[in-house]
Amino acid sequence: MSGIVVVYELEQAVAAHTPAAGPPGAERLPRRVHAAPAAPGRPDAAGPRTLCGRDTFAMTKAPHTSSGRPGEPWYPAAYASLVCPDCDAVMEV
Repeated sequence: MSGIVVVYELEQAVAAHTPAAGPPGAERLPRRVHAAPAAPGRPDAAGPRTLCGRDTFAMTKAPHTSSGRPGEPWYPAAYASLVCPDCDAVMEV
């Protein structure tokens, strides 16, 4: 499947007054990995919705690019346990 962008649904930011929040600008980790169609005319940008129907506005584009080879995952292997099952099901079709 061509024209797919991998995006991360990030963890919610922790309140600034909480010591566990870390320094300002600390990296937020992915909570879920989704696939989204590329935006029209912009193959490097996600369209407005993921394949499972979630809004991509607050999501971050993953640095990972799928090779497109059969049998290889469309998502970064490090986040295999975070893959959205609905997006994955669509990608397998």
